Amino acid sequence: MEKRLFTSECVTNGHPDKVADSVSDAILDACLAQDPGSRVACETMVTTDFCMICGEITTKAVVDYKAVAREAIRAIGYIYPGDGFDADSVEIQCRIHTQSADIALGTNDEVGGAGDQGMMFGGACTQTPELMPLPVALSRALANRLTECVHSTDLLKPDGKTQVSVEYDENGKPVAIDTVVVSIMHSADFEMEELRKYIREGVIAPVLKKYGFDIADVKNIHINPTGNFVIGGPNGDTGLTGRKIIVDTYGGYFSHGGGAFSGKDPTKVDRSAAYMARYMAKNLVAAGLAEEVQVQLAYAIGVAQPVSLRVQSFGTGKISDEKMTELLRAVCDMTPGGIIRKLDLRRPIYAPTAAFGHFGVADRPWEQTDLAETLRTMAGI
Repeated sequence: MEKRLFTSECVTNGHPDKVADSVSDAILDACLAQDPGSRVACETMVTTDFCMICGEITTKAVVDYKAVAREAIRAIGYIYPGDGFDADSVEIQCRIHTQSADIALGTNDEVGGAGDQGMMFGGACTQTPELMPLPVALSRALANRLTECVHSTDLLKPDGKTQVSVEYDENGKPVAIDTVVVSIMHSADFEMEELRKYIREGVIAPVLKKYGFDIADVKNIHINPTGNFVIGGPNGDTGLTGRKIIVDTYGGYFSHGGGAFSGKDPTKVDRSAAYMARYMAKNLVAAGLAEEVQVQLAYAIGVAQPVSLRVQSFGTGKISDEKMTELLRAVCDMTPGGIIRKLDLRRPIYAPTAAFGHFGVADRPWEQTDLAETLRTMAGI
């Protein structure tokens, strides 16, 4: 029988697209820190020795956008002029204006409507302690471990990618790790065989062990499979905000509505409603009502209440999907204002999400499972 494999990938915070995300979210945080009511839709592009910051920002905050961008770039680790992109010498241009007054009509505090139309998805499952799908959880953990290593040695550089293929049995349970792929930018002084040994022993082995797997049991391991990865980061590839939306969510295991997160304040439901959908899905799973859940929300611009809510448990539910939908409607305020209040989203908490993942991180407010006991009681389980 052919193996049932599912593959997810992740990237480090030094990947060009993630550099752009990090700058956008750092600017968002800087605005919210001074003015929690800031309306921000910040887009960033990075390439060789150049950073362009664009978008719509309406705020009372006084922010030096260029200085914020340089600090975000420095924190990632782009500090060497020879890499073609560094915090001190990169040229930065800003093209920022205020939010459209037409959009503001439907999203002001009196109206409280959604900032745009669209659909958002959230998911959770019992495959990992953080209730995330195993392929994306492993890919994220590998990427975050790579970032730790980048900051501990000058031989590694910030740009990197990871990918994990997990084998599932006929019941949808993960049973083995089939393939692990890791690529990391490095100094020309890091000999390839030594680098591969370093990554195998210092990155892959401890991450797999944390999730209960032995590196010796992995069939395929590819580390910098093309060889040298010396030219990387924005010098090697242009980066744009919002191009890693699957990396930011569930690695393709659950659906994605298409909207990006980074650089957007919480009145934008692309971000806040996706966080709420994760919160609801995670609490349903934490309550023991299903082993795997996907929640979909959809909104119309300027309208506060979602136009639809759907729960799918893929045959794993202890109660019906319709009953779970009713429970969520009864206990969750899914208006943009309700989401913002429940998850306390008007705070400068977003820069770490761009760098280290939006979901499966315990200290994120949408990761709390405080609703689980209420849902369990209401379901009579």
